[in-house]
Amino acid sequence: MRKQILVSTDQRELRVAILEDGRTVEYYLERSHGEGVVGNIYKGRVANVLPGMQAAFVDIGIEKNAFLYIDDALSLSPGEQAPERKPKIGELLREGQEIIVQVSKEAVGSKGARVTTNLTLPGRILVMMPGAPYVGVSRRIEKEAERERIKVIAERIRDDSTGVIVRTAAEGADEAEFLNDYSFLHAQWQRVQKQAKTVKVPGIIYRDLDLISRSVRDFFTADVEEFWVDSLDAYEAVRELLQGGSAQLQERVKLYHGKEDLFALYRVDQDLEKALKRKVWLKSGGFMVIDYTEALTAIDINTGKFVGSTSLEETVLKTNLEAARELVRQIRLRDIGGIIIIDFIDMRDQANKQLVLAELEAQLKKDRTRAHVLGMTQLGLIEMTRKKVRQSLDEVLMRPCHHCEGRGKVLAEETIAARIERELISYLASHEHDAVLIESHPSVAAQLIGPSGHNLQRLERETKKRIFIKGRESLHIAEHRILWAGTVAEVEMRALPVQIGQLLEAKIDEPHAHHGRDGIARFEGYVLDVQDGGMHVGETVLVKISQVFRTYAKAILIDNPR
Repeated sequence: MRKQILVSTDQRELRVAILEDGRTVEYYLERSHGEGVVGNIYKGRVANVLPGMQAAFVDIGIEKNAFLYIDDALSLSPGEQAPERKPKIGELLREGQEIIVQVSKEAVGSKGARVTTNLTLPGRILVMMPGAPYVGVSRRIEKEAERERIKVIAERIRDDSTGVIVRTAAEGADEAEFLNDYSFLHAQWQRVQKQAKTVKVPGIIYRDLDLISRSVRDFFTADVEEFWVDSLDAYEAVRELLQGGSAQLQERVKLYHGKEDLFALYRVDQDLEKALKRKVWLKSGGFMVIDYTEALTAIDINTGKFVGSTSLEETVLKTNLEAARELVRQIRLRDIGGIIIIDFIDMRDQANKQLVLAELEAQLKKDRTRAHVLGMTQLGLIEMTRKKVRQSLDEVLMRPCHHCEGRGKVLAEETIAARIERELISYLASHEHDAVLIESHPSVAAQLIGPSGHNLQRLERETKKRIFIKGRESLHIAEHRILWAGTVAEVEMRALPVQIGQLLEAKIDEPHAHHGRDGIARFEGYVLDVQDGGMHVGETVLVKISQVFRTYAKAILIDNPR
């Protein structure tokens, strides 16, 4: 199996994709205006204790209070059994109490982040567990002799009061590499303890690495053949991160120089488009349907166009085996967590059922997120669970559709704007135009322009071209088009729908956000700032254009509204 990692970075987004045999199996996204909290350590204050739920809410200084369950509040080593009489949450915590916690799961929907008092610090080959004297070895390291060798080294280097979990990247590593990683984590833990004494409540004590650094630490193992990066700064950062204990991997880091977008070249964007759809087609002609509910995810397998060549049982078996491989890829790419119910096509032969179950479990071994297959029910449904740590792919890239009151979803304006920017950069790099006019839905146009036009100015600096953006309400939110490209004068003439001195009728849609006396109207998607129009919201008025700018015009009232 050929494994690759792709990293693409621009002003809006940092994207990481993991490919196996040329197909995307995992995708990670970090936007410039936001950052994840999983792995961060906070000094918080208990806001509420809930005896009926055996849990507490903790204020850690982010938007929603974090959720601390009783099991996460008990200081237990991995694998250690809880005491016969589990204490009540009120015996461990009280309202107003200061507490140090680590985020183990991102906030999802209306639920806040989940936290634990069992702190861990991840390194490249080790995960340190202060106060939990235990040694664990990754289940992905399967050779018993190697597991035993690793365990002996880990026991030898750790302190009596500190535990470690050995990661997959440790396979084949010598004792010096173990010691380097442990010493780094030990120094980091000392800094955490020092910071915890001085930080104000609520406040952050330790912030986990950014996405590029986490990708090197968590994903870049010896089985990765290539690590492609499309930015010189990111390329140098990755090589620097590998200088310590993984210098042998440096030669696999490659800087991408091509004109085509890196993710488009490797068809990552195409894989993501398919992963956002309900129906997934199989190469044989069969298909699967993936439906999400509040409580679980249901996956239904169908033969579709595949009719086979010998018998029905063989046709069904081939479809189910192919589906088992593809559905695990989809689970990983979509990052589906929680309860998963799989309805394979019914098979009569018990041996065939076991073949499909074995294939499913074999494919799940590739998954870095813990999953557990519970078996087949009397109805022939396979039950499994998968740990949910972060938002799923559709939660990251999409938002609920207001047209159908949340029953469906459309791409978020930020996602569409980022795609348009990438397409535009590629288009302008391959055409000798001085300027271009783009038309999109007004909400997307607003994202492209940005507050006070900052995004548009930045995009023009990057492309060294003049860019005009026009909003049109009649366009679907996912639609956009290049209306004209050419000289600045040619494009400007088509981009500006009004001229100084022009009289026109306009409906005042809303008051100005910063100047309440003024009103905002729109003409062919173009914004009009109407002086003293704020008192005429909802009314149609006659205005005269007084000033014209690239993204809006100023106007004055001419007569009484009607």
